[in-house]
Amino acid sequence: MKALILGYGSIGKRHCEVLEALPQIDEICLVTNQDVVGKICYKSLEEVSNLDKFDYFVIATPTFLHLQNLKFLDEKVKDKIILCEKPLFEKFYDFTPKNNKIFVGYVLRFHPLLQKLKELLKNEKIFYINASCGQYLPSWRNGDYTKCYSASKEKGGGVLLDLSHELDYTMWLCGKFKSIKSFQDKVSNLQITSDDLCLIFGKTDNNVVANISIDYLSHMTHRNVRVECEASTYELNFIKGTLIKQDINRQIFNMPNLERNEMFLAMHKDVLGEQKYVCGFSEGQDTMGTIDQIQRQNNE
Repeated sequence: MKALILGYGSIGKRHCEVLEALPQIDEICLVTNQDVVGKICYKSLEEVSNLDKFDYFVIATPTFLHLQNLKFLDEKVKDKIILCEKPLFEKFYDFTPKNNKIFVGYVLRFHPLLQKLKELLKNEKIFYINASCGQYLPSWRNGDYTKCYSASKEKGGGVLLDLSHELDYTMWLCGKFKSIKSFQDKVSNLQITSDDLCLIFGKTDNNVVANISIDYLSHMTHRNVRVECEASTYELNFIKGTLIKQDINRQIFNMPNLERNEMFLAMHKDVLGEQKYVCGFSEGQDTMGTIDQIQRQNNE
């Protein structure tokens, strides 16, 4: 298989590194302004004269370019596999691909403990889910945080889009939102034009009450989810790598030393294989629909 990666920032480099480890990928080319040793590089998609030779496309450009990239590819090639980094877009667009199979890179779905939690919840009546993620932006992004895309509302940055993993896996575990209330704003003195705090409260179509908080503010990095069920309580701490199931007994599942690229490798294998866990295009659009609701609630 031949792969074309669009964008060669930190996430594009990671995708390239992971794809190089897959035996079924025999050639990787890049769309980037950089000169990368050992790789054929194109300055733009328009420069790629033989697009049809590629079987797999990975879109790792800034979020605000995703729609343009997807439209171009869906018009120029057919029956290909396209993985677009999350979130799909910087805002909701009424776009439906006609010619290719498109997936969205919500890589947290490939955390072994989140997959274990999903499996355990199949036999539970879920009442409530509480998901939380926070990290101080200047210590999260390498270099000058004010120049990264996260800091720029115009480029599709901001905590709601950046940390939309929490929305995706909440809906993956508990169903789509049927009602939602939210608060989204920039509340700190960070030198950014994007939002740094978002609080979401709602109910899913499976009648699960959901509470999500995400921020760029916390000096104590955290990412965890608690699920209250009729028979059990579950708590997953992504940072520590622990999943606790508490009922009459207490079970602890550990995954403390997850390798840097392990989830990305599992995601690419799934996209090119069974497509069991990966976020499909319609699911990615459902998440964008929820993001759109939140953006409209807070811009009125």
